Amino acid sequence: MYPNAPPEASRRDVTRAARGRSPRSTLLALTTGGADDIHSDMIRINENYAKLSSSYLFSEVAKRVAAFQASHPGAQVIRLGIGDVTLPLPPTVVSAFRDAVQEMAAESTFRGYGPDLGYDFLRGPIAETDYRARGADISPEEIVVSDGSKCDTANIQELFAHDLHIAIPDPVYPVYVDTNVMAGRTGPYRDGRYGGLIYLDCTEDNGYVPDLPKSRVDLVYLCFPNNPTGATIGRDQLAAWVDYARRSKALILYDAAYVSFIRDPSLPQSIYEIPGARECAIEFRSFSKTAGFTGTRCAFTVVPRDCKAWDSSGAAHSLLDLWSRRQATKLNGVSYPVQRAAAAVYTPQGQKETKGLSDYYLANAKIIREKLAGLGFAVTGGDNSPYIWVKTGRDSWEFFDRLLEKAGVVVTPGSGFGMCGDGYVRVSAFNRKDNVERAMEKIAAVAGSL
Repeated sequence: MYPNAPPEASRRDVTRAARGRSPRSTLLALTTGGADDIHSDMIRINENYAKLSSSYLFSEVAKRVAAFQASHPGAQVIRLGIGDVTLPLPPTVVSAFRDAVQEMAAESTFRGYGPDLGYDFLRGPIAETDYRARGADISPEEIVVSDGSKCDTANIQELFAHDLHIAIPDPVYPVYVDTNVMAGRTGPYRDGRYGGLIYLDCTEDNGYVPDLPKSRVDLVYLCFPNNPTGATIGRDQLAAWVDYARRSKALILYDAAYVSFIRDPSLPQSIYEIPGARECAIEFRSFSKTAGFTGTRCAFTVVPRDCKAWDSSGAAHSLLDLWSRRQATKLNGVSYPVQRAAAAVYTPQGQKETKGLSDYYLANAKIIREKLAGLGFAVTGGDNSPYIWVKTGRDSWEFFDRLLEKAGVVVTPGSGFGMCGDGYVRVSAFNRKDNVERAMEKIAAVAGSL
């Protein structure tokens, strides 16, 4: 007999509960007192996932739209919510894509695994066109090609310690917050915010550009042109952030996914246009909105050689080396045809065609902005951004439901982006012009009851 074994009946209960389990777990149950102890040998989940406040914002939007369509089978729904493009890939991009696929069909030109960090034929034009042409000193070796900036902004946090002070704008793209929650860097969700994060309020009063932190910050997420508010940041404002980061030894994680919509020449298109930013900023960019790659998947992250972080002994480490190692370990690179298609964006004809895409969506944004402003709503964005941030005067989800029910138009509730987003909705210009015009007519027809 095992010492301290339970009575015979209890042993039978434990044996039944443990049937099919390993001898080790059965022995553990017998020698430690009962069936409940079997839980100590079970596979456990990452319990940080249980902290997430609710389902992912856009999943919840889709769920509510599906429920509406199920109960209104004949209703037409116009989606101005999720920022998914509707125009096809530009002809020059398609041609390059097709040619690259044909290469994969011939033994003499077939390619298997490509370079982990991207082909030189893509990294070189990115460095020259997006950076050096604007006075930003970025080399091809500092550019890491990936399958999406959502993935990159989500995964970059893996490089950093768990006890850092992280600043998050509010409202904010949910991925920045949720991935840090999943990684265990936050406390529980209470009263609309997670403990352990430093929230930077973005409101009408500051033009939706966050003020500099008043407490210590190690990492800060910034996104301009902003998702969701459509706000932009001026050169002097961005320079103030770079100066702050350099003084504080903080790192700016700068999401520039919507840079192709900037038309005001006074606005910076890269944080590296600001002197000193090479020391304190990582920049994320995407071909999703620039060239219609939402379903094709290609993006890149810029990590300058001057960007450092430190270990517990005070030794400095290159963030480019760390990020390159992370990507080489977890990603086998972006396919050759997709990178050839992305490289076509940087040809003269590709530049013309992709500008045509953003011009089209900006024209939609102007229609939305002017119509909603004419109906008496306070609006931001829509001029250098594809998003229009609309003050509703009521709870965001309530407005969402009313607009869907009365007009059949889908927007995105602002509260899904943070506490400061309550009372607002985000309207996306990513749709066909005729749909946008029809949506505005439908909203105008019911505006008095919203």
